[in-house]
Amino acid sequence: MNIVIAGAGDVGFHLASLLAIENQNITLIDSDQEVLDYAGAHLDVLTIRGDATSLATLENARVGSAGLMLAVTTSEKTNMMAAIIAKKLGCRRVIARVDNEEYLSEENEKTICSLGIDHVISPRQLAAVEIERLIKQCSFTDIFDFEEGKLSLLGITLDENSPLVGVRLSDIDQLRSKVDLHPIAILRGHETIIPRGFTQLKRNDHIYFITKPDQLRLVEDFVGKKRQTIKNIMILGGGNLAVSTAQLLQENYNVTIVENNKPRCQYLNEQLDNVLVIRGAYTNIDLLQEEGLDRMDAFIALTDNSETNIISCLTARNHGVFKTIAQVENKEYVHISQNIGVDTLINKKLLAANSIFRYIRKGNIEAITSLQGVDAEVIEYVISKSNQLTKKPLKDLHFPETALVGGIIRGEETLIPNGNTQMQMDDKVIVFALPAAIKRLDELFR
Repeated sequence: MNIVIAGAGDVGFHLASLLAIENQNITLIDSDQEVLDYAGAHLDVLTIRGDATSLATLENARVGSAGLMLAVTTSEKTNMMAAIIAKKLGCRRVIARVDNEEYLSEENEKTICSLGIDHVISPRQLAAVEIERLIKQCSFTDIFDFEEGKLSLLGITLDENSPLVGVRLSDIDQLRSKVDLHPIAILRGHETIIPRGFTQLKRNDHIYFITKPDQLRLVEDFVGKKRQTIKNIMILGGGNLAVSTAQLLQENYNVTIVENNKPRCQYLNEQLDNVLVIRGAYTNIDLLQEEGLDRMDAFIALTDNSETNIISCLTARNHGVFKTIAQVENKEYVHISQNIGVDTLINKKLLAANSIFRYIRKGNIEAITSLQGVDAEVIEYVISKSNQLTKKPLKDLHFPETALVGGIIRGEETLIPNGNTQMQMDDKVIVFALPAAIKRLDELFR
């Protein structure tokens, strides 16, 4: 399929890199020659310098014959206009990145669709929802539900008190008696490990499990995590993401926002009902302590400076705060969160790129997610025809070495598979895969 991407920044580049793996024909448009040169040197894409709202530029990119146009520049107006023009020129499907969350309401989305835009996506809203989910299940650094909660993917770090430290995965069955789970990935430093029976778990390993949603508490007990209830939350920074996040949290938690700009503090007080707004410097630790840092259960750093967010989260952790979340603009930082002591690093651009990617995958794919810092994907395939996958147990299939089956949804039944499990027609199969395995998996499940 021919795909045109407007915007070669972090969102556009990440999307292009994901799509290039699948041998899609990618054309990347941007007005900045430097970012285009970088993309051209690292990806197999065609680059065009120009304005994405220019008819000449879009026609040069052959957008009229494209199957998909992704407008993901940093300008909402550019994205909206480029998407509308691309649709009028004949592009079959267009998606636009927006900042204004009011476009996402059901009523307004119908208006947007009437203009020809098939889907709009807000990185800010995605980040706020992700933060809310992480606060609700505070022991876990990652949570993703499949089939409306029939199976869950959880990420959790093994601390020095975990009974799993030093244990081989082949011996885990002897330790668990009540909890039904399947380890699908381990992040150790910068290395992504496909778990095998001989794999020995180590302190600070970040391990991902597939389990049933009603077993989250049992998983906490199994890995030795102290159960914590979040009540008091401090948010550092009063930007738009902080507003969106506070709006989601203010009814169920005691929320304090620290913002250094006086007019912005006034704006926050106007926009939020049940939030305490404090004016002060982000680096003033004495002020944070005076405002109750030591009594906080969660600390969310959402300033515009990634380094400030990371350092402040580490400071909060040093003061006994249980849950820390930091916004980072540099996507390379996402890979270090588990190594430096911050529970979760949130990158709006990567969240947006991954969310868009779920809408555009081909084949028998029901859902897809990327794990922050992990060089792999979790994909939900549906088996649509009888083939080798349904005729042999998992242990006898020629499955890629860099992939494994983590869970199976069979109607209303959920299965945590082992080597003897045999897949059936219409099964929805959750697979963890490194990039090298994806092409082979698409062939198997097609």
